[in-house]
Amino acid sequence: MTSASGPTIAIVAPGSMGSAVARRLTSPPHPCTVLTSLDNRSPASISRARSAGMQDSPLTGIARRADWVLSIVPPASAESFAKEFIGAYQACEDANPRLVFVDCNALSPMTKQRVSSLFLGTSVRFLDARIIGIEPSPGYDPAFYAAASPKPGDQEALDAFERLGERGLNVKLLRGEGVGVGDAAALKMSYSGIAKGFIGLTATMILAAHASSPATAHALLTELRVSQPQYLDNIVRWVPGMFPKAYRFVAEMEEMAAFVRVGLGNGEAKILEGYARLFERIANARNGGTMAAEKEQASDVDVLRAFVEDAKEALKGAGEKEY
Repeated sequence: MTSASGPTIAIVAPGSMGSAVARRLTSPPHPCTVLTSLDNRSPASISRARSAGMQDSPLTGIARRADWVLSIVPPASAESFAKEFIGAYQACEDANPRLVFVDCNALSPMTKQRVSSLFLGTSVRFLDARIIGIEPSPGYDPAFYAAASPKPGDQEALDAFERLGERGLNVKLLRGEGVGVGDAAALKMSYSGIAKGFIGLTATMILAAHASSPATAHALLTELRVSQPQYLDNIVRWVPGMFPKAYRFVAEMEEMAAFVRVGLGNGEAKILEGYARLFERIANARNGGTMAAEKEQASDVDVLRAFVEDAKEALKGAGEKEY
């Protein structure tokens, strides 16, 4: 067994992204000690944490032992977790005075700034980070974009975070005029708004076409194959991955709507609010409801799945892709 050395990093929580990041950090050639809290976690989360080499610790233990805390939680839980952690930190008599809290969650710049303010008056340094990409895997690393306030201590923490690249993280710093807490959030909002907005738009129009008639949906598929095969390929690759994550996309889209509302206005923000409602329907359908409305939502998922399968066959037949 390879012994861990270097910094102690806490990752909360051991979801699919958090556990994959932990696995990267606990692996050779420079393994770290990675802590997490398994209080009230599901059996699946506990299994992921153990498989990734994470060690269970209460939040007070994390406050005492960790050099870094990476918050990787569903967006709707990010602020409440920060409050819970700062409470544990203040209750811990021997908490690490140089601990750095890195919020990696899909929040709007305004929410990120509000979370940052929770740490004012403590010795904890706060970094605004955002993950762009999917879970780490052999040969692939998502990017951790990070920004900080211009205070010297926070800038030192930002430099130190970049050095975690030696431990397996692909860290990219945001620097330059006017950069501060909220700018990494703004970058991710913009990027994810394009990527997830594509999924939301295509899913919406596929469902609308099918609601007109199944023949209309089939004609849509045929025309996309002929004139926009790259779009059809992206639908095949991205829409199925949305189903298990739709519940997370709801809060993300609402955060994006808040971000756009500040910069452009309420009319543009409503586009993203509409996608949030679509992802909410799909998330509710996957929970296995039995009410009539939920059955209708389940049929929406079936329509999208069938469209993707037909698209795979169409692309194969056209020699575009092999799935």
